[in-house]
Amino acid sequence: MADKKIKSALISVFHKDGLENIVKTLIEQNVTIYSTGGTQKFIESLGGKVERVEDLTTYPSILDGRVKTLHPKVFGGILARREKDHLGQLAKYEIPAIDLVVVDLYPFEQTVASTNDQEAIIEKIDIGGIALIRGAAKNFGDVVVIPSQDEYGDLENILSSNNGVTSLAERQRLARKAFKVSSNYDTAIFNYFNTLEEEEKPTFKQSIHQGQSLRYGENPHQQGIFFGEMDAMFEKIGGKELSFNNLVDVDAAVNLMAEFQHDAPTFAVLKHTNPCGIATRNTVLEAWKDALAGDPVSAFGGILICNSKIDLATAQEINKLFYEVLIAPDFDQDAMDLLGAKKKRILLKIKHFHVNDKSFKSLLNGVIQQDTDKNTETKDTLVTQTNRQPTEAELADLIFANKCVKHLKSNTIVLARNNQLLGMGCGQTSRVDACKQAIAKAINFGFELEGCAMASDAFFPFPDCVEIAHNAGVRAVIQPGGSIKDKLSIDYCNENDLTMVFTGVRHFKH
Repeated sequence: MADKKIKSALISVFHKDGLENIVKTLIEQNVTIYSTGGTQKFIESLGGKVERVEDLTTYPSILDGRVKTLHPKVFGGILARREKDHLGQLAKYEIPAIDLVVVDLYPFEQTVASTNDQEAIIEKIDIGGIALIRGAAKNFGDVVVIPSQDEYGDLENILSSNNGVTSLAERQRLARKAFKVSSNYDTAIFNYFNTLEEEEKPTFKQSIHQGQSLRYGENPHQQGIFFGEMDAMFEKIGGKELSFNNLVDVDAAVNLMAEFQHDAPTFAVLKHTNPCGIATRNTVLEAWKDALAGDPVSAFGGILICNSKIDLATAQEINKLFYEVLIAPDFDQDAMDLLGAKKKRILLKIKHFHVNDKSFKSLLNGVIQQDTDKNTETKDTLVTQTNRQPTEAELADLIFANKCVKHLKSNTIVLARNNQLLGMGCGQTSRVDACKQAIAKAINFGFELEGCAMASDAFFPFPDCVEIAHNAGVRAVIQPGGSIKDKLSIDYCNENDLTMVFTGVRHFKH
């Protein structure tokens, strides 16, 4: 028979929140309850009679609670099919059938996130609980499994609306959720150990428990889903739902602003993941105006991000522009009221500028993974290659330009001065084209390039880019170096009184 009535239950949970109504309903429905330790005491405090697991197994909880439920008299009652042969064995060995298993695992991921104490982390690896979940899920034909707090609501609905009767489809749906919980849990444990010492043969394992359907993917005919916890990073305080493309742009914006999070007020404007305007200034309003000046045309419909609180004066200026998303650590209330009046524009209050240590994407018939490019060059890491040393002002411009170039699609060139992006060329098949594009954009938006700095994401195989930039007004250059013909560019700089520094670090971004 597909429908099954819950007559007995094993409950062993870490979190008791949300369990009270379930226990009371089980008591009212005369369900026999088996339990251990703290869960047993919790049930008894609600007036429930509990059959102690240690009385069933004739063994107490041992090894500091590491072994409580691992016994044939527990797992036999869970795994037995409700058919003649299995039921006969249950009777022979005096094993009660268990119809419902409610488990909430030890909080392993939360423990890893909160401490480096390995002993505490290891103790939060659940053994009995995960085995109970898998056993009950395997036998979904006869057993209901509730594998986490998230499914307490499902059980409440079963008990209240169906008087404890479940259909095969309901039990199978809960079994699917149970294996999702168990696989996520095992993946988290593996990844913890893998951070301590990676396998000789690399293994790719990712499991994200939360998924949110999006309106669509990059285009309306593509389905899109975001796997992650937006609430952990952002408080969404206005606007329409985030789209697939919004999220890709937001990720690029956060990665960029992480470079400037501790600097003076900095604003950036991004379009299709590429920053087209960036400026650091004494005030948020000045930073916004100078970032927008970098490319006011591309800024239309763009993603805006700031490392400082948005005040009313800045909000009034921003409000003149159509944008998709505005991200900031905070908003003055009057600024929030003004910006929030445009109902389709998305406002995100960022809680922290988190950048993942690893990045990956699907490719061919598999996945490629790499360390995220978190390298940020400083004055101390630069090596001057030319006779002329950079001035302090030029060093500041070079560092700023190099931060910008790192977040643009390759091939890319950045022109900058006084903590402002003047022009950029990105996504070009030729570095010369990228250089020409950066110069053309800067001139088109009215910038004087005399004395500005230039950054390149990779080395110059020939001196042509340096010559083009020099003729446009560039006087300081930053690049990784590493070409067998580096000397050609260095010689050109020496002959024309330019300064050039090497970082030794390439920042390709495909």
